[in-house]
Amino acid sequence: MMESDRRQYSIKGERMMSQGFIAQYAAEAALHTNGVFGLNTGLVSGLKEAIGFEVEGSGVRVSFRSGESDDVIITVYLDVLFGHVMPEVAWSVQERVKSDVERYTGLNVDAVNVHVIRVVDGESKLSTNSESQETVREEYL
Repeated sequence: MMESDRRQYSIKGERMMSQGFIAQYAAEAALHTNGVFGLNTGLVSGLKEAIGFEVEGSGVRVSFRSGESDDVIITVYLDVLFGHVMPEVAWSVQERVKSDVERYTGLNVDAVNVHVIRVVDGESKLSTNSESQETVREEYL
């Protein structure tokens, strides 16, 4: 059994579930929460993506409780949009991630830790990205 895999039991039987698989569900749930600009991948994940590695569930860390329990702890690293109340966004992310991961995996989510890494002004960030994309398009035409 690989280090990132762990044997889980449920009423449906035995199954293997990787941390990356769970992280993807958690990432999708967090990204669909009002006030979340994106997940903060951090330096290491950013470097892995830059050299071509595919990173599952970037911005999310998943760990299992010791023993053979179904308990999982999820940590989410967020960029929040300016103008939203951070505790409310964090609470919404906690509820949605817990609900979605438990529903789709059958695991018990023991805790969802939310770390707000930065606050982003969505307007200036989007215009900067579109301007740089336009410059790239013009260079290749």
